[in-house]
Amino acid sequence: MNRIRVALWAPACGVALALVLLPPLPQPQDYHRFADARAWLGVPNFLNVVSNLPILLVAVAGLCAVRQRSPGRAESLPYALFFLALAATACGSAWYHLAPDNARLFWDRLPIAVSFAMLLAAVVAERTSPKAGLLLAAPLAATGAGSVWYWLRSEGLGVGNVLPYFAFQFYALLAILLLMHYCPSRYSRGTDLYRMIALYGVALVAELLDRNFYAVGEFVSGHTLKHLLAALAAYQLVGMLHLRKRI
Repeated sequence: MNRIRVALWAPACGVALALVLLPPLPQPQDYHRFADARAWLGVPNFLNVVSNLPILLVAVAGLCAVRQRSPGRAESLPYALFFLALAATACGSAWYHLAPDNARLFWDRLPIAVSFAMLLAAVVAERTSPKAGLLLAAPLAATGAGSVWYWLRSEGLGVGNVLPYFAFQFYALLAILLLMHYCPSRYSRGTDLYRMIALYGVALVAELLDRNFYAVGEFVSGHTLKHLLAALAAYQLVGMLHLRKRI
């Protein structure tokens, strides 16, 4: 139990301290000007819009996997909510890329934050107890959603600070990694999450190199690749749910 508390609270305290010490970071408006702004079939930013389709398909596949391989409602609910949030992310991201601005970015980031919360709750459920996962799901989701609301509100007040949104993602991933280290899963294939996290990290790198990728032949941008890699990362979870067995 002490290890579980360390895995959940140590990164939370570290992240909270960092947020207190670091100065606010407003959302750079250059972020909305992606390298690939090509329109096709009347759809602006076409590839950045349609590259959300694989994410939506993975979300549907994940919901099917949860339904088919569910060990029980308490354990499966966080995973189901994760894939629902993932589906909402695909829709929110497509909506955002049609006309990028802060207001639309809110609907992209909100389900992303909730999906991180649900993934952490799912890991807690299967590595500690289903009851603990369910108890944490709502406060984690509220914290993640609150970080996105705070960002948009702070931008409206002229003191924008996007750090809490990124800090929540960092906290969730760090807590998941600590739980994986300290708490064995009741199922096989638990290490598949390492591959999922690694692919998501590569997706973030691709996003940072948006213009660099697009400069190579103007074929595909880093942000489009980010969507595809994020879909591939989430698909690792689908495969894990299909293939794992009770230990």
